[in-house]
Amino acid sequence: AVGMALGGLLHARRVGETISHGITELNRGQGLSANLVTGLLVIFASKLGVPVSTTHVSVGAIFGIGVVSGQRNSAMIGAILLSWLFTLPVAMGFSAVAYGLLGH
Repeated sequence: AVGMALGGLLHARRVGETISHGITELNRGQGLSANLVTGLLVIFASKLGVPVSTTHVSVGAIFGIGVVSGQRNSAMIGAILLSWLFTLPVAMGFSAVAYGLLGH
């Protein structure tokens, strides 16, 4: 929890800038569409009991708008996807080490 809080405090601005400007430029209507789709998908998944990340859904919605408008930043999406693939095994490793150190 402390690590998540520190990460949020230290990197929230950068993440926000990447999502809002790095994937594609959005006009107000596109931004509204991305937010509505994100909200609806997260609510729908919650009703089904499926855990989803709001950030992942939002990035997907924004990238979809970039694809349709022809203004996507594929390099940025590639970097985001790579970071998502990297963080899962790293988090698993850190959790295993912490569990081992704290005893079970």
